[in-house]
Amino acid sequence: MLVELLILFALVAAGIVFLVPDEYAGQSAAVLSLVPVGVSLWMYSIFDGTGNALLEGSQPAFETITSWVTLGPYAISWHVGLDGVSMPLVVLTTLLTTLAIVSAWTPIDERESQFYGLVLFMQAALIGVFAALDFLLWFVFWEAVLVPMYFLIGVWGGPRRKYAAIKFFVYTNVASLVLFVGFFTLVFGLGDSISTLGLPAIAQALNAGQLGSIGGVSPSTVKLAAFAALFFGFAVKVPVVPFHTWLPDAHVEAPTPVSVLLAGVLLKMGTYALLRFNFTMLADVARANAELIAIFAVVSVIYGALLALAQKDLKRIVAYSSISSMGYVILGLIAFTPHGVGGATFQMVSHGLISGLMFMAVGVMYNETHTRMIGDMSGMADRMPVTAGVFVAAAFGYMGLPLMSGFAAEVLVFMGAFRSTTISAAPLFTGIAMFGIVIVAGYLLRAMQKTLFGPFRLETDYDIGRAPFQDVAPLFVLLALVIALGVAPDLFYTMIQDAVFEVTALGLGGGA
Repeated sequence: MLVELLILFALVAAGIVFLVPDEYAGQSAAVLSLVPVGVSLWMYSIFDGTGNALLEGSQPAFETITSWVTLGPYAISWHVGLDGVSMPLVVLTTLLTTLAIVSAWTPIDERESQFYGLVLFMQAALIGVFAALDFLLWFVFWEAVLVPMYFLIGVWGGPRRKYAAIKFFVYTNVASLVLFVGFFTLVFGLGDSISTLGLPAIAQALNAGQLGSIGGVSPSTVKLAAFAALFFGFAVKVPVVPFHTWLPDAHVEAPTPVSVLLAGVLLKMGTYALLRFNFTMLADVARANAELIAIFAVVSVIYGALLALAQKDLKRIVAYSSISSMGYVILGLIAFTPHGVGGATFQMVSHGLISGLMFMAVGVMYNETHTRMIGDMSGMADRMPVTAGVFVAAAFGYMGLPLMSGFAAEVLVFMGAFRSTTISAAPLFTGIAMFGIVIVAGYLLRAMQKTLFGPFRLETDYDIGRAPFQDVAPLFVLLALVIALGVAPDLFYTMIQDAVFEVTALGLGGGA
């Protein structure tokens, strides 16, 4: 019951940290958060799951099924387990949580026990999202993530923190309501063919063609309506253009450690759910609307990059670049090829590491300069050479520099998308998406040139000193992980491929 141990320990750790005096809260949270890191890495080392956890014949690792409650004709269970899609995301969650906690030691100087307690509570909910295999259990964890994030932005954020927190909560909560309705449309359409809300049972019933009509509405229309509702609910979380407007406000107002978790893990909830629900349970609908979904993906890539190009705030640049990167994930998923879906999943992990690294580097510079505006500073490489060097490395990772994880992820996505038979004119879509890398290089090189190089200038009245060790250490850990996955993608990619192979078969119209 290692999944239960991870979730329970994170919850207990959150309760302990809430009770610890503020002066010890940060160190206590960091030490306690190392336990989930160690457990998740051990789980990764002994992982023996096979196949996709939602499809017939799979054997998820660390699976537990325990009866929980009965709601009418449906049995609700505590059902958790990990496959090659969810295992890397659980490891990513535990690692980024610890690094975010350490990076918070300098900027968070009030109500510290509450801050770190909420971070650990959110970690428990995030692990639950990636591990739950019963819809009601999954939805409880999905909604539980919103609560700590709302307070982390609304209490410890910037001048417009209340507006950003409310906007984040309203957008994501409305999206949750829509996806809930969409899912239960499928449940009611399946009728007596299911007696549980277990995701594997529902996925297998849908793929077996057991969906019936509702109120005289044909099964195909029911399925399309449910797909649209689920896609909208998850697209807001990703976010996909045009449902993205909450993200820049949330990132800019959130403290840096919260931005690290928001970009590194929370956005992956949306793409993970799209893979699980839309592209696994409803693969035939996705296949029939492949061009429309590919348009959403490509527009997100190009428009997100152009928005980043227009920004003067370093944090906004990184925030909008996340929209562009998530567009690559959507493109890889709808390609329905092994490299496309596998590369999209690998991109989730890669982007989590690189975006976290960039947000942390920006945060370290802000801690010393108290500004993030490109026009307020230049020549920072002379005064902060280590931080500047890491920022440059992270930027090149975003641009797809070989031997870094971003290169491996994007090559896999482009290979998979280019060879897709699901998308008509797949080479055209892929070529347009690849042009996004040129725009990425434009706005990141521009930001580096203006802030890091040239004669030193700082418009704020702060003396730049040496950044504390706790600010710099997480940067090197993340950079090492980015390089490790770039040099050896099979650290995760092999298990990912095993989990997505059946999904690609569904997308091509075959059985799992």
